[in-house]
Amino acid sequence: MDVRQVAKLAHLEITDEEVAVYTPQMAEIVAYVEQLNELDTENVEISVGGLTPEGAATDAAQEDAAHQSLGQKAALNQAPSAVEGHFQVPKVL
Repeated sequence: MDVRQVAKLAHLEITDEEVAVYTPQMAEIVAYVEQLNELDTENVEISVGGLTPEGAATDAAQEDAAHQSLGQKAALNQAPSAVEGHFQVPKVL
């Protein structure tokens, strides 16, 4: 795995020290994911997504049916911070 090439594709600047740190980490990730090649997928039904020509041609539309909403009280019940009926989140800008 060429960490510098990945960084370039992501438009990231990377130092030699970061290359030394990330190269073995990325190798471990790739080795972990490669374990999927060992799975028997003979009887697994093919699934396609919308980002492929096959997926775009697949009709995945569902009936648009109205359902009862969760409700404001229930939605905010587990919120870490709620103020005056709204979720309170940290300022990001």
